[in-house]
Amino acid sequence: MLVAAFFLLAVWAWRRLGRHSSGAVSITAGHELVRSGPYRLIRHPICRATFGMFIGTGMVDGGLRSPIAVVMLALADCRKNRLEEQVLGQAFGTAYDSYRGETWVLIPGIF
Repeated sequence: MLVAAFFLLAVWAWRRLGRHSSGAVSITAGHELVRSGPYRLIRHPICRATFGMFIGTGMVDGGLRSPIAVVMLALADCRKNRLEEQVLGQAFGTAYDSYRGETWVLIPGIF
């Protein structure tokens, strides 16, 4: 159930990004700052969803591989988030600063 919920979050976020969705951190021609859908609550919801799906799968697996993989994914996720924050901040300036003040990085209401 947890994995399915995070999968739906990822699909919702991908649909909101539309043609600007990419695995690479980049700004494309005509790129706009998306502030609707899941983006109105959290920044980088696709990364959050991927991480959540990974944790949910690890809870079912229960082996030693799961915590190791979660730590590795968390480190990669932090690195990508810093890069995305930098690129989006450069591209959208004060609009992105305002957006950062209105949204959460990880869990709405907590972090």
